[in-house]
Amino acid sequence: TRRRELADKTTEEVAYYLLSDALSPEQLVDVTREHWGIENRLHWVLDVTMQEDQSRHRRDHGPENLALLRRLAFNVAKLEPSKGSMKGKRKQAGWNDDYLLSLIRQFAQLR
Repeated sequence: TRRRELADKTTEEVAYYLLSDALSPEQLVDVTREHWGIENRLHWVLDVTMQEDQSRHRRDHGPENLALLRRLAFNVAKLEPSKGSMKGKRKQAGWNDDYLLSLIRQFAQLR
């Protein structure tokens, strides 16, 4: 059971895990933390820069296709040499067609 306390609200969440091995409570805590550490490292950047967790696309192949496009856009922006943040680069690409075109050209040159 996880308990989270914020200002005036407390929430509790029960998590269930299916494992192929019998583990001690200490081992289970380690395995669980390792799993969430991997999950957070892989998805935190995409969630922060692309608001991936806010996506409401649920049908057919939409979620997979949009996730692929987000990763592609993230990697193209990462290759762009300016020192700006990823979130800033994403916004700049949305506001400035010339900047967006330079990102697309840079990606096309890699192929």
